Amino acid sequence: MSAPDNTSVVNREKRSGFTRFLDTVEFLGNLLPHPVTLFACFALAVVLGSGIAAYFDVSALDPRPEGTAGRAADGVIRVVNLVSVEGLQRIVSNLVTNFTSFPPLGVVLVALLGVSIAEHSGLISAAMRGLVMGASKRMVTVTIVFAGIVSNTASELGYVVLIPMAAVIFHSLGRHPLAGLAAAFAGVSGGYSANLLIGTVDPLLAGFTQSAANLIDPNYSVSPDANWFFMIVSTFVIAGLGAFVTEKIVEPKLGKYDVNEASIDLGKQQLDNLTTHEKRGLRWAGVAFVAIALLLALSVVPQWGPLRHPQTGLIEGSPFLKGIVVFIFISFAIPGFVYGRIVGSMKTDRDVINAMSKSISSMGLYIVLVFFAAQFVAFFGWSNLGSILAVKGATLLQDIGLTGPMLFVFFIAMCALVNLSLGSASAQWAIFAPIFVPMLMIVGYSPEVIQAAYRIGDSVTNLITPMMSYFGLILAVAARYKKDLGIGTLIATMLPYTLVFFVGWVTLFYLWVFVFGLPVGPGAPTYYQFAG
Repeated sequence: MSAPDNTSVVNREKRSGFTRFLDTVEFLGNLLPHPVTLFACFALAVVLGSGIAAYFDVSALDPRPEGTAGRAADGVIRVVNLVSVEGLQRIVSNLVTNFTSFPPLGVVLVALLGVSIAEHSGLISAAMRGLVMGASKRMVTVTIVFAGIVSNTASELGYVVLIPMAAVIFHSLGRHPLAGLAAAFAGVSGGYSANLLIGTVDPLLAGFTQSAANLIDPNYSVSPDANWFFMIVSTFVIAGLGAFVTEKIVEPKLGKYDVNEASIDLGKQQLDNLTTHEKRGLRWAGVAFVAIALLLALSVVPQWGPLRHPQTGLIEGSPFLKGIVVFIFISFAIPGFVYGRIVGSMKTDRDVINAMSKSISSMGLYIVLVFFAAQFVAFFGWSNLGSILAVKGATLLQDIGLTGPMLFVFFIAMCALVNLSLGSASAQWAIFAPIFVPMLMIVGYSPEVIQAAYRIGDSVTNLITPMMSYFGLILAVAARYKKDLGIGTLIATMLPYTLVFFVGWVTLFYLWVFVFGLPVGPGAPTYYQFAG
């Protein structure tokens, strides 16, 4: 009788240990209720918690200068009891306005209307295909990762279109299709917070950040382009890191592909090249986009530009930055319609209206989520629990000496860890922002920098959590090429991206913000100081 193979035993132990880790992540994620239920429970908990905290007279010294708007005369922040007649009256009177005036609601829907025209006309899909299929063999990997990052402006299009397409492209080049899938997945999901353009997620997160910042500074405003500069440079860094991991780690590990592992007939797979009409549509859509960009530049760049600040003449605080969502709408809607007219996908105004209405109809869950998230944020602010928690937390950080740049490494790591079980970027930030934005503002950092740090943590672990909403779809696509592929195999394939992205992105953040002192977005400060 032959002795057991020690190597296989070790491998089984490693697999079982990794499987136990994955099972734990899934178990913890499944313990969480639906995000809507989660926010409803949080809102109720804030109301009840305010009553308990008020009973025990919980308070904190207000660190803001005397005379600051909202600061009590004695400089003490006290809990406001919402379990009272006055509290009940305030809740009932403001339930609707909490929802309708919630910053992320309107700006996201307006931005989505423009993106929906470009998406339903076929412009974004054609642009992605042209970008990836037009790349040379040498540049195909980095192009796929780059296209995945850019695809985030059109929400799920990267998951539905680009990831399956990347697997086909790699297979057609004689490379392992799962390596192509991994490269695209890394760009679409791991690079979620990087982009060249401002998309629908930017005003969403900025709205939560502004609401949280207003707990400390009622006049503070956070623009949707708050992280734009950092997003742009991150796009190229993540694209390079993603290509490196694919070609130096993932693809060698996968080895040569055996078509017998596939669960489908790969001979039937093919990618359609852009038609003459599609190429013509892309050209004219590009002309339209350039024309819009020139008009916007004409209204902002000259000193007499009508969209500059009317008093100071600067771009900072100007109508251009305050109305950036309007320009997101225009920049997608007009080129999208031009493309649709050329290729015939949009012939009348009804086609445009149908495109917008379809996208808005798909936002039903988001609107329900925002209703309860708005109540949670409002109750948290009314009760002063957020301000007190921020002051106590900031004092703790100062007492232990954790107020320097290293603070953000721990913050990003915590966000990445929580993201394993709570995969929604908006849901997680709606919970984190009212706590950590005021806390880190008191320590001395701007809301824009705090938001940029959060976005890193929220992105890098998207690749290895089964709680990510499109994880099942990715698993199904991967199973076409490897019929016995399981969750553990897919996550093990994506884990190198997570590790490299975390180290690389945190390093970039540190260099960009603290070494070079560059702003993360237009007019975005690095540090926050109380006015007084």
